Amino acid sequence: MITAIVLIQAAAETIPDAAQAIADIEGVTEVYSCAGDVDLIALVKVARHEDLAELVPGHISKVPGVLNTDTHISFRSYSKRDTEAAFSIGLDEA
Repeated sequence: MITAIVLIQAAAETIPDAAQAIADIEGVTEVYSCAGDVDLIALVKVARHEDLAELVPGHISKVPGVLNTDTHISFRSYSKRDTEAAFSIGLDEA
């Protein structure tokens, strides 16, 4: 599974509608509105790089109000849950 983070700039008046439209696209797992250099961040999970190559320019970029996208592909995930699981391997609770 390929995970990508898509940073999205959108016209201010379209942010709520654009966010919902992006969230409804197959392969998009979450969409966050945020402050800063980007207006929306979409988390995407797809099976193949070709799927990502179609999803971003073919669907996300075509949502009304989307001005620009910047896609980052994830290599590895680190989370508190993963760390706790790694340290508990082989430990049985009594």
